[in-house]
Amino acid sequence: MASMRFPFSFPQPPQPPQFPRAFTTFAAVAAVAGASAAVVAVSSSDRPFLRNALNSLFSSGHSLPLWGSISLADSGVSVLESKTGASFPSVLASSHKLCGIGLRKKSVLGLKNIDVYAFGVYADDEDIKTHLSEKYGQFSASELQGNKEFIDDLMDNDISMTVRLQIVYGRLSIRSVRSAFEESVGSRLQKFGGSDNKELLQRFTSQFRDEIKIPRGSVIHLSREKGHVLRTSIDGDEVGSIKSKLLCKSILDLYVGEEAFDKDAKEEIEHNVASYL
Repeated sequence: MASMRFPFSFPQPPQPPQFPRAFTTFAAVAAVAGASAAVVAVSSSDRPFLRNALNSLFSSGHSLPLWGSISLADSGVSVLESKTGASFPSVLASSHKLCGIGLRKKSVLGLKNIDVYAFGVYADDEDIKTHLSEKYGQFSASELQGNKEFIDDLMDNDISMTVRLQIVYGRLSIRSVRSAFEESVGSRLQKFGGSDNKELLQRFTSQFRDEIKIPRGSVIHLSREKGHVLRTSIDGDEVGSIKSKLLCKSILDLYVGEEAFDKDAKEEIEHNVASYL
């Protein structure tokens, strides 16, 4: 269960209309956020709660009660990955809405898994409607769950998206990040584009230069912008941009593709993207 603490009291609002439990809970969070940034803790077992909450927050089919009707972009409402403590804003750059959160784990000597980073996947809901509603708008989110063609179209179309990585492993080096991307992104480039993509892979991984420090809490953004431009930033500083539809698709495949790093997160992202149609 998600829990919230209110460090101060505020006047009791008028009795609001009745909404599903997750909706009213998040409306209350949004109201408090007007005076203090709100954080909602969500664990892997709370994914149905996260799904309902995100749908309620972003749904255009409901009207928020007056005491909860504030802009999420300005409110500071965040979703907290409870296992690692990583916090994800519900909206990035005013139009990218959170679709799901997950964890990237890595096996150590085949004995145990360590949490390397938490990630959140964001998408521009208007772009989703523009590019996907004609083909998929008649289907419900549950009907599109697990639909490979739907996810392929999400990755192929010119939809603005961001993958936000937050480092949670304290001894991670930039060389380790570069090496991990060489392996994971390299395999996707080969999967989608054949073997002759070493130069493209090198252009991407060379952005993660040795002098860059990534202590615990560092944030990496991998953003697909209009025209299939992949823009990379670390702690708010841009480190490079590459125009390549193949590279953008290869990055997204790590998080929403058939062999995604976190299967539960992939399902959550699928459902919430479909709900924006």
